[in-house]
Amino acid sequence: MNISTPDLCDEFEESLSILSPGFKDFGGIHQFYGQAVTINCLNDNSKIKAMSVTSGHGKVMVVDGQASMDYALLGDMIGDDLVKNGWSGIIINGCIRDVEALRTLQLGIKALNSIPRRSLKRDQGEVNVTLQFSGATIDPEDWVYADESGIVVSKHKLI
Repeated sequence: MNISTPDLCDEFEESLSILSPGFKDFGGIHQFYGQAVTINCLNDNSKIKAMSVTSGHGKVMVVDGQASMDYALLGDMIGDDLVKNGWSGIIINGCIRDVEALRTLQLGIKALNSIPRRSLKRDQGEVNVTLQFSGATIDPEDWVYADESGIVVSKHKLI
């Protein structure tokens, strides 16, 4: 399905949250949407890894890595798991790694930047919590729409 965040903003702007610019596309798909599964974690991707092996059909994983530029929260192995389990995409307020491999995946991936350092593994973080970053509030099960123009969030399914 072809989505356009500018068109969504034109039609539904009053009811949308719009994330501030700064996210880059790293996946093989640049348009994606679905219901949010939220994760809050700092420099530790344990919760992301655990969720990546669950069914993600019709879902987008939204991760608040607190804009840390110190460790990557996503790499090729978790990316492969997300694809295998049907996730539409992942949005990370933080960094990823394995850029070349992630680019080949049929998965939407947006993140702030890349760094080669792998994540810490301390099983820390929270799943299905309200997130606030980039000027937006994202609750579990909100609808997230992303394309090359940006990322918008709605309480209701728009398309």
